[in-house]
Amino acid sequence: MKKGYSFRDDLKTIGYYTGYIIIGTGMLMIIPLLTALLSAEWNIAIDFVIGFSIAIITGYTFVIICSNKRKKVMWIHGMVIASFSWLLLTIISAIPYYLSGNYNSFLDATFDVMSGFTTTGLVLIQDLDHVSNGVNMWRHILTFVGGQGMVVLALSFFGSNLGGGFKIYVGEAKDSRLLPSVKSTARAIWKISIIYLIIGTFILWVIGMGIGIKPVSAFLQALWIYMGAWSTGGFAPHMQNILYYHSLIFEIATIVFFTVGSFNFGLHYAVLRGNKKEIYRNIETVSFFITLTILVTMTTIGLMRYGVYPDYMAMFRKGFYQLISGHTTTGFQTIYSQQFYNEWGSFAVIAVILSILIGGSACSTAGGFKGLRVGITFKALMSDVKRLFLPESAITVDRYHYIDDQVLDDKTARSAMIIIICYIVVFALGSIAGVYYGYPVLSSMFEAASATGNVGLSIGITSASMPAGLKLIYIFIMWVGRLEFMSVFALIAFIFTGVKRIWSEI
Repeated sequence: MKKGYSFRDDLKTIGYYTGYIIIGTGMLMIIPLLTALLSAEWNIAIDFVIGFSIAIITGYTFVIICSNKRKKVMWIHGMVIASFSWLLLTIISAIPYYLSGNYNSFLDATFDVMSGFTTTGLVLIQDLDHVSNGVNMWRHILTFVGGQGMVVLALSFFGSNLGGGFKIYVGEAKDSRLLPSVKSTARAIWKISIIYLIIGTFILWVIGMGIGIKPVSAFLQALWIYMGAWSTGGFAPHMQNILYYHSLIFEIATIVFFTVGSFNFGLHYAVLRGNKKEIYRNIETVSFFITLTILVTMTTIGLMRYGVYPDYMAMFRKGFYQLISGHTTTGFQTIYSQQFYNEWGSFAVIAVILSILIGGSACSTAGGFKGLRVGITFKALMSDVKRLFLPESAITVDRYHYIDDQVLDDKTARSAMIIIICYIVVFALGSIAGVYYGYPVLSSMFEAASATGNVGLSIGITSASMPAGLKLIYIFIMWVGRLEFMSVFALIAFIFTGVKRIWSEI
């Protein structure tokens, strides 16, 4: 830490900014509260009044107690604030869930909040088909906000109060600056998301009424499904997920929305400003379409080998849909979870696991390794191979295009590979945990990949009846996967350093 900056100052700085992030997210409970009141769900409305009160009191308590003239935020503070606030918000946001009576335990409610915040989409909720409108609204707001990030939300509301905003913003696994200031960048991200939200909800609303859903219900379901699609979160208001609708046009619309949602906010901003060439020049979109083509081919071969689906339309609606839902880390499903295990065969399931781990774009709502890192690692590998055939005296400069032309140096390649290795390690630990608790190897790998990549596709392991230890492990790997490790490592290091400093003063 900075010389002269005591551990107490560090805690105050972290607590002060964490308080504002809690307040910003807590204010969102007004939306499901109003939804519950309009739906005459009086008990649910009381649940959200309690949750809102606890969030606001907690947030302002942190701000008041931790108010400190020395509020300069360093990188370690930004990382710790991001990771710590996510943990605290997960507990606070689970309160209305638990009070609603839709969960067997507070742990299950916490699991679903973390799944929503991280845009994973794995669920433990009971009797989802009959859940109140207020709770359903909260479920989808959590995943919609989680896709953008709670720090982005707080910066939009309290940008002038968060002097070290960019360092906290980076702690939430984002580093794109669309505009000169981080506050204007945060607001630009929200403007992009709201514009798409209005358009997407209207389209799904029309489709919903067209397939026979009543107007009010069609609107709510369109809003919720779009939130789940854009945030690549995978939450839906029915246990059958997208299969519930039995509509080809509905499925095609969601594919478009969650694919667009998986792209970098910087790419959206560039395209909206008229730079359409960025779509096919950007290393992430190129990487995405190459890996998608390879994995779709693998899935098709695997499914055709076992004759799982009778024709190409069924192959598209069942095979391609699941594959691209996994690749964008959305988690929408048009098949039952057990069909992966009972019908698809190992080869096609492995293709889906790979798609889940690769994921979407950096600085988007998607999870996984990210296409940027895959592209950078591949180009670095090809660059090293190319150097083998050049004279030793040759000097080469490799570049890649990511919004602007970038130099591919050793530091960039190393950073990309380190994060990929971290994902693989966490995926391996999750897989081992599943096997330890008695699940088959392939199923354990599938579910661990889904949690690590923040996807939400399930092969049937995730349920309220699974062991509490596995629930805790999945909560942890969803959290570290979404924050991309560095801020979590910073939090762990900060705790150990703090304990050491306190111990030395005793």
